[in-house]
Amino acid sequence: MEGQPQGPPNPAAMENGTEPCGEERPPEVQETTVTEGAAKIVFPSANEVFYNPVQEFNRDLTCAVITEFARIQLGAKGIQIKVPGEKDLQKVVVDLSEQEEDKAELKEGANLAPGDQPRTAAVRDICEEGLRVLEGLAASGLRSIRFALEVPGLQSVVANDASAQAVDLMHRNVQLNDVAHLVQPSQADARMLMYQHQKVSERFDVIDLDPYGSPAPFLDAAVQAVSEGGLLCVTCTDMAVLAGNSGETCYSKYGAMALKSRACHEMALRIVLHSLDLHANCYQRFVVPLLSISADFYVRVFVRVFTGQAKVKASASKQALVFQCVGCGAFHLQRLGKASGASGGRVKFSAACGPPVAPECEHCGQRHQLGGPMWAEPLHDLDFVGRVLEAVSANPGRFHTAERIRGVLSVVAEELLDVPLYYTLDQLSSTIHCSTPGLLQLRSALLHAGFRVSLSHACKNAVKTDAPSSALWDIMRCWEKECPVKRERLSETSPAFRILSVEPRLQANFTIRDDANPSSRQRGLKRFQANPEANWGPRPRARPRGKAAGEAMEERRKLLQNKRKEPDEDLAQRAAQLKTFPCKRFKEGTCQRGEQCCYSHSPLTPKATAEATPTDCPEAPDQNPLGPGAAAGPGED
Repeated sequence: MEGQPQGPPNPAAMENGTEPCGEERPPEVQETTVTEGAAKIVFPSANEVFYNPVQEFNRDLTCAVITEFARIQLGAKGIQIKVPGEKDLQKVVVDLSEQEEDKAELKEGANLAPGDQPRTAAVRDICEEGLRVLEGLAASGLRSIRFALEVPGLQSVVANDASAQAVDLMHRNVQLNDVAHLVQPSQADARMLMYQHQKVSERFDVIDLDPYGSPAPFLDAAVQAVSEGGLLCVTCTDMAVLAGNSGETCYSKYGAMALKSRACHEMALRIVLHSLDLHANCYQRFVVPLLSISADFYVRVFVRVFTGQAKVKASASKQALVFQCVGCGAFHLQRLGKASGASGGRVKFSAACGPPVAPECEHCGQRHQLGGPMWAEPLHDLDFVGRVLEAVSANPGRFHTAERIRGVLSVVAEELLDVPLYYTLDQLSSTIHCSTPGLLQLRSALLHAGFRVSLSHACKNAVKTDAPSSALWDIMRCWEKECPVKRERLSETSPAFRILSVEPRLQANFTIRDDANPSSRQRGLKRFQANPEANWGPRPRARPRGKAAGEAMEERRKLLQNKRKEPDEDLAQRAAQLKTFPCKRFKEGTCQRGEQCCYSHSPLTPKATAEATPTDCPEAPDQNPLGPGAAAGPGED
């Protein structure tokens, strides 16, 4: 992300964007100029928080999504948008010269009445019926400036931040890019600003939230401030919480319990969508996901928000609990609600029946963990994903990360929408301690058995299938017969022993099928990006007065590496230091180590004992030199 507001060193305030304003920018601060997309920004070079190059993919994808959203919204009003680069590419495809195209345009214009001339919207221009955009946590304003320079059909862009220093920087960058007529810097608490735009006439068509860490404090205000059918873009970088490392923290922020599993990245997306829908339901609104992406160190969701009491009633049937086996990792979903047809075309809503599993796993006999609730409906709108993918593929020079956007969206378009979560190849093989089958072999076996299977953009070795877990383990049992495991090394209580002790009822066929290799893999698209740079990830939290990281942060990282390990060169010094302390067990006559004891067994005088024995040493002997049980004489300390 491009950064966080600068302010006093108050972690809670800085995360929520509520820190007091009024800080001043220190004089003679060195600045760095960065060019990304069509924008050019300056920011303090001493603070890395203002710009993270790894997030360029996030910003490029957001510009592409908002452009297609604007095309849909303005197209309904009879307004066509002009995207830079699209017209030139169409000339090459049609193979028309400039003169012939100009004649064609004049001929078309001659046949239209003056009032029937098509209205167009271009970048940098104000569209009176265009989109009103809010970036709640803008920092340097890079994202808002890129919207103004690259997304056509905008009426206004509000770049808000709670920090006076960040707003001052935004003013400079807006003037530098000559977009003051479109971008309006604002200094306010993001939540209060959105709460002030709850009226229907004052709502924003697009709200972008990219905070440092969790967006949970802003979701309630965001679902109220977005217009009917508007676009809400949310980034979450607190992946440790969403991936199951702190289930109780995840529940406090998102209202769901996250589980540790190989499918943790998709589960994180579904937990965020559940939280968004839950907040929207409080105001008789609901969300419709357009695109949900797990990339690098964050998740990013694009949803539309609608109002409708009847649709809100169906929200319970869109959420599900997850029962996950702690032994073999098999999972089952339990919907919270049930929607069924009734007489007269009505829909009847009721509580779901369950649970879908027994107290112990049917495959390995282990217990189940309970996670969720989470979103159990599709993560994407394939029609919208196809529009974005087509636009990026037709105009690859528009974005620097167009190749990666094309690869990720191609995998997204191939995913099974009605199959939540997934298994991984290494998870299946490590559970029964066998060699890992090839991706095409396992996919072919599932296809031969009559099941559907796909990849997942969230994990490169994922297997997303509608096959039940029993069929999946039958296939793995057949694979183990081709690559046998030494059964004598397996514990009788282990999941591997119990799974392999059952004969498979399904005979798997591992012959490679042509349709087992997905199209995105055949074309060699850039589907999963490697780490783009050293120490990549979310930048450090904003520091007061722009103090930062740079070389000092690098030195601190090196200093804290292996901080719990004792350096080798200090072992002799530590041994000599411990020998200065008398052994308490030796005084009691119970020490059996002799000369190998790390403490001293030589008698010490009372004065030396008092000087050598620290008050907080756990092995320090009694201060009484006469031994345990003896009383000190008069005049002795």
